[in-house]
Amino acid sequence: MMTVIPAPPHLSEQARRDWDALQAETGDARRFGPGLADLLPAPTRRWVSHAIQPGTPLLRSVLLRMRGHIRLGAWRKFDAVQVRAPMEGFVWSATAWIGPLAVRGFDRYRAGEGEMRWRLLHLLPIMSGTGPDITESAAGRLACELVMAPAAALDPRVRWKPVDDHQVIATVPIGAKEHDVTLCVAPTGALTRVTMKRWGNPDKGTFGRHTFGIECAGEATFDGFTIPSRVRGGWWPGSERWDQGEFIRFDVQEAQFR
Repeated sequence: MMTVIPAPPHLSEQARRDWDALQAETGDARRFGPGLADLLPAPTRRWVSHAIQPGTPLLRSVLLRMRGHIRLGAWRKFDAVQVRAPMEGFVWSATAWIGPLAVRGFDRYRAGEGEMRWRLLHLLPIMSGTGPDITESAAGRLACELVMAPAAALDPRVRWKPVDDHQVIATVPIGAKEHDVTLCVAPTGALTRVTMKRWGNPDKGTFGRHTFGIECAGEATFDGFTIPSRVRGGWWPGSERWDQGEFIRFDVQEAQFR
């Protein structure tokens, strides 16, 4: 039995419960064989065959450790740990630094509820939110991050529609809604970009749907799964507004699949 990873100390009680629940081991995980991808569209099949080594147990829950820079006014260093289970939920807990001062907090989604809570020095609220807009935005993030747990591509709840030789749309159910996520796949099978129309307010105005996604500049293999490991993320990737919308850059340093 795998060891349970303790929740980071600054989570709320609900976030702690989510953290523990999302670490549940995948029950009766079958092992991957290339034939399992035969009925998928060509770009998906190419990605899955590249991302999952033959014989790998199809584990779905994953714990990620990452380090990089996040835009809080200026670009700030951060360290983060995340636990996630496709289509179920995630908790992302991070510490960023504004000079010598630590900003700590978390984003989460599970059981139809999203939340963010960030504080300076554990005391001063910097940013927090709950409610329908935050929940729908967090659900979109969960859908987009499907690619961090490649076994989810074989879940029958995910529907695939090819666009061309290099792009494919995954329709991902989160709660009562479905989210269309577009994957761009290189000839090698590596992911280059993942995008979707995500609910949010990047212009600080009324919430609406805006193009959101990640650019994948590198990859690494953990426990038989190859995932994006050098990532840039934010609003409007691939457009002239990318410099304005990009808000996170990180390297994945560790991934434990469960």
